[in-house]
Amino acid sequence: MRLIFLGAPGAGKGTQARTLAGERGIPQIATGDMLREAVAKGTRLGMEAKSYMDRGALVPDKVVVGLVAERLDQDDAKKGFILDGFPRTVAQAEVLERLLKDRELVVDRVIFFEVSEGELLRRLTGRRVCRGCGATYHLAFSPPKSAGRCDRCEGELYQREDDSEATVRRRLEVYAAQTSPLLDYYRSRGLLTRIAGEGSPEAIGRAIRQAVAR
Repeated sequence: MRLIFLGAPGAGKGTQARTLAGERGIPQIATGDMLREAVAKGTRLGMEAKSYMDRGALVPDKVVVGLVAERLDQDDAKKGFILDGFPRTVAQAEVLERLLKDRELVVDRVIFFEVSEGELLRRLTGRRVCRGCGATYHLAFSPPKSAGRCDRCEGELYQREDDSEATVRRRLEVYAAQTSPLLDYYRSRGLLTRIAGEGSPEAIGRAIRQAVAR
């Protein structure tokens, strides 16, 4: 089983990827986790990625794809994998296709998590952080007992700049612009399945399993 999970930030693809990967005994491969692991291990590509990350620049495609190639060659990925949030662009998708072809592999299914903008905003803007101890809360999913105050130290809770509605909207706009051609790319290959990313995790999981079974 070789799957790609796509969806906007906050769509819930990571949660579902972890669950399905655990059930099937295959790795969930998320580029963010991969980058952090490579940096921590001090690999050549990890150090190259770190040089960009340290100055706040985007890590180039060649580095990210190199890390993906290394990860796919590890033993636990031999019987399958779930790529979580990669590729992000058509250029990355084309490189990934060549990479897999060189290994005589193909993607079985691409799952796109459809979530309304309003719901994504609710999920992404609800985080609050304590100024005192750094504890995190979410207004919808894990709210503090007292509004605006930390349960641990009673410190003031605030919203980080990158969680503000204006910032989140910009992130979603960039994602939508990148993803539309990518979805067309996989649709033209007969690989794309759209599922509703709103509802209970169990219902979403069932929809994914049905899509994979088909």
